[in-house]
Amino acid sequence: MSISAAMVKELRERTGSGMMECKKALVEANGDMELAIENMRKAGLAKADKKSGRIAAEGVIGVKVSDDGKTVVMVDVNCETDFVAKGDDFIGFTNDVVNSLLNNNVNSDEELQAMLLSTGVSVDETRRALIAKIGENITVRRFVKYTTTDGGQAAYLHGSKIGVIVELAKADAELGKDVAMHIAASKPVCISADQVAPETIEKEKEIFLAQQEEKIKGKPADIVEKMVSGRVNKFLAEITLQGQAFIKDDSKTVGQLLKEKGNAAIRFARFEVGEGIEKKEEDFAAEVMAQVRG
Repeated sequence: MSISAAMVKELRERTGSGMMECKKALVEANGDMELAIENMRKAGLAKADKKSGRIAAEGVIGVKVSDDGKTVVMVDVNCETDFVAKGDDFIGFTNDVVNSLLNNNVNSDEELQAMLLSTGVSVDETRRALIAKIGENITVRRFVKYTTTDGGQAAYLHGSKIGVIVELAKADAELGKDVAMHIAASKPVCISADQVAPETIEKEKEIFLAQQEEKIKGKPADIVEKMVSGRVNKFLAEITLQGQAFIKDDSKTVGQLLKEKGNAAIRFARFEVGEGIEKKEEDFAAEVMAQVRG
């Protein structure tokens, strides 16, 4: 059976694959469009599985707050290069995942992978098809979703690389955005001092005493205790949201700002693309030398 240009064009539009790949698939399927699509999907998924071990440390963060302000979601979708992260296909996939998360009850990574997108195809199957099309490993690395009945949600996206969501005791979109922006810039570990693990505080005390060994030698115990207490308080102010100086007005802490507004931060999450992922260092000169030497 002869394969027409119109058939190739249709297959390209339906699969997003290259012209030669589409023509080859149609020839192998003897012109059967549906069989060609099925075979291409199978081949594509196999290619995707082979790429699953490759490091994906680039990507984008997606965030969205529901229209009623009661639910917010954030997702970290990764790929191998920033070039792909800026592409329409990758961004479209991320947005579809975000929108679907907002409207579905998903509580685990397994449920996320099985969640159906607007196309009626699961996240995992869509992801693997995108890998086959683009040629890079793609992962939906993590997500978080907050829902409240009495409070309000807010989100802030810095470019596409840092995202923050925050839940307040009372709905206040402007305050929520300010607090989320602060979190994006200042990276607090938790909301308040009582959420800091005792062992973390003890470790900070040990570090301080080791650093100040010469200064505290011979000083009375109560003086040393005051010095240690001062250092711990400074440390807690540095790592807690309530204790940090507000980035838009450093004359007050975020805790004081929230109190002035008659509000409180309940919880927050901050995602940054690539954090915690060990990127592969490419030595292209060594790679060329290895090829020359065979």
